[in-house]
Amino acid sequence: MTDQLPRRPARISDVARLAGVSLGTVSHALNHPSRVRPATLERVNDAIRELGFVRNANASTLATGRSTNIGMVAIAFGNSMFVDIARGAQRVARNAGYNLLLAGSEDSYDTQGQFVQFFDEARVAGLLLAPMEDSSEHVDRMASHGRPVVLMNYDGPEDACRVVVDNEQVGYLAARHLIERGCRRITVFGGGDQFQPVQLRRRGIARAIEEAGGAVEVDAVTTDGLTPAAGEAAVAPIAAAAPDGRPDGLLCLTDAIAVGAIRGLQAAGVDVPGDMLVMGCDHNTQSWDGDVTLTTVAMRGLEIGETAMGLLLEELTTPASEHAHRRVVVEPRLEVRSSTTR
Repeated sequence: MTDQLPRRPARISDVARLAGVSLGTVSHALNHPSRVRPATLERVNDAIRELGFVRNANASTLATGRSTNIGMVAIAFGNSMFVDIARGAQRVARNAGYNLLLAGSEDSYDTQGQFVQFFDEARVAGLLLAPMEDSSEHVDRMASHGRPVVLMNYDGPEDACRVVVDNEQVGYLAARHLIERGCRRITVFGGGDQFQPVQLRRRGIARAIEEAGGAVEVDAVTTDGLTPAAGEAAVAPIAAAAPDGRPDGLLCLTDAIAVGAIRGLQAAGVDVPGDMLVMGCDHNTQSWDGDVTLTTVAMRGLEIGETAMGLLLEELTTPASEHAHRRVVVEPRLEVRSSTTR
């Protein structure tokens, strides 16, 4: 029997022929096995195993008009916050009978658009999107084809549900912590203000500085990106300055920047936290290794993912006329480690 197996990928018709049943019986065996007599079901499953048949999910979607796949496009999975978001989203999706498909845009708006197009053409049921800038055109594209979108970690348009971290509070907690630890000259490291979370974190920092009533000096350094390399390059002039010309606190708007800054300071002989306190902002587990563990503000990724997927499933099962988009805010929390503990 196996000598006559096709060299091309096996089709459902091949399964039916080998099992000696109709195409409809194979379809029922795949989708509604309880409707098939046990002996027949066993023959079909034997044929599937022998042929190495893999069902065509896209064809099933076209036939039934319903997909069990949900897409997720995040900024970068090198940041463990987005891994946590994916884990939380997947947990809820699987419990509801859905699959989660992941893509990382690597901080590129164009790449994000390409993945949104891919998921749209793949006819996913819906999309979780974690952008860094306004992505209304991507939301509109999916919505125009009946595919709901839930935004994560970005406070976008009101025509989509969104789960946001209070990023202003992230900046406030970070700055307030350094002030409470005795810092009076704080330098803020971060990327450009084209990124909404960065804008909001700066606003929170300004609020904490204002509350200090003039007791704290603050300046800002724009890093060339949000990576460890960017942090290490930006800290070089500070590390090379005389001790009395350095800040006593460094507030980095991402943990990745903070990791690079600590590396650069240590290489120049500046002790962290003895000579300078260093603070991060997004609870990236990549920053947990090394001699100096990083104090940061946790973004609670698991909760974001679980909440976002819950909103998406709610929208998928609610008539459009009855659905109202919602905005859910997840509060951050301070995580104190050795980089600010003298």
